[in-house]
Formats: sequence, structure tokens, C-alpha cells
Amino acid sequence: MRISEKSPQDARAAARPGLSGPASRKLPVPPRERKPALAALAVLLILGGALATTLLVMRSGDRVSAVQITQQVGAGQRIPPSALREVQIADTGIDYVAWRYRDQVIKTYAAVTLLPGTLLTEPMTAKSTDQVGPAKAKVGLSLKAGQMPTDLRWSEIVQVVYVPTAGRNSATTQQKVLTTAARVESISSGRSGGGLVTIVVDTTIAPTIAQYASSGEIALISLPGVK
Repeated sequence: MRISEKSPQDARAAARPGLSGPASRKLPVPPRERKPALAALAVLLILGGALATTLLVMRSGDRVSAVQITQQVGAGQRIPPSALREVQIADTGIDYVAWRYRDQVIKTYAAVTLLPGTLLTEPMTAKSTDQVGPAKAKVGLSLKAGQMPTDLRWSEIVQVVYVPTAGRNSATTQQKVLTTAARVESISSGRSGGGLVTIVVDTTIAPTIAQYASSGEIALISLPGVK
């Protein structure tokens, strides 16, 4: 009997399974599932976030003209043109009074005390005031130099003093204070130191002040410490 021996190469070939053997087979991999709806949602979220950021940046750059108060205006006082200034502010959605309405603002009164730097809103103004009501009256004065302070300002509180002219009899030559708290409603100073002044006083004393003012016997004393 002939016994044939396998060569070393044949032994290695027998030990190594062929390509068609069981060990060469791989487990099937399921195809990756695609979700187009989720992908579309992600794209929309990205675009939405970018759009929102762009809008915020653009909105922060929006500027509007508003009315700013430059001097203190007491509650009940008329808001003068000199107390208004135009400022550019960011459009934050707060209903500030637009600068284009400044002509209407000067026809109103301060509902509360307005401090310098205040951005005006409509609730801060009023169309009428208790200071110019049924118990108050406006009196116009034409004063000469020496009858009023040279630095008299609008909205100041003044004393109205009766100063008789020379030639009156002794019974009427005594000076007297007609009112201790009259408010300057308007003032137009002249070059000579006098000017036209409108004051707000009680109706009970208004006729007397008007009478003395017509003969040039009225003087105003400023009270800077009184608001």
C-alpha cells in the first residue's frame, strides 16, 4: 500500500478555510434608516434661529426720536419749549412721546414732577391742572427794571409786593405783600431789565394785583428755595 504524504503547503491550505467557507461569511447589516422629516425640522430650526438673531440685531439698531426733559418741571406746571430736547433712542417698544408731537406737549401740564433727563411719556402730561382752575387766575404784568429780578425764570415762585409810588397819602404809602406764592407762568424779559410777566394767583387777589399793576406799583420778589 502506498501512503502519500501531504506537503507542508497542502497542510496549510487545508487548515485555512477557503473564501466560500463559513468563517468568511459576514452578518448582514441592515440599511441605515433615513428620516427626512427630522432632517427638515433641523434645517428649519437652524434657519429660524438665524432669522431671529438677524431680526434682533436689526431691531437693536432701530432709532426713534423722542422728547427728553432738560429742566425740572413741577407737577401742575405748563411744560415750556425750553424744557424739551430731541434725543435718539433705541426702539424698545415703550410708548415714549415722539419728537414730532412737541408742539402739542407745550400745551400740556406736568402730571408729575419731571426731572432733567426724563424721557417723556403721555401719562406724564395732563391737558389741565388744578393750579389754573376755578380758584386761580392769570395776571399779566408789565414791569420795569428794578421791579423784578434780572434772572427771573419761568415756573419760579415769587412774592407779589405792592410798592406805592410817591405822592400817595400816608394811608396808602405802606408797602405790603399781596400774595406770598405766585407762580410765573411766562416771562419775556426786555433789554432794559424789565419785561412782560404772567403770574398765576388766587382769584381773590387777582383784581387787586391787576389794579396796582396798571399804575406800575407792583414788584416781584423771587423765592428760589420754594418749588
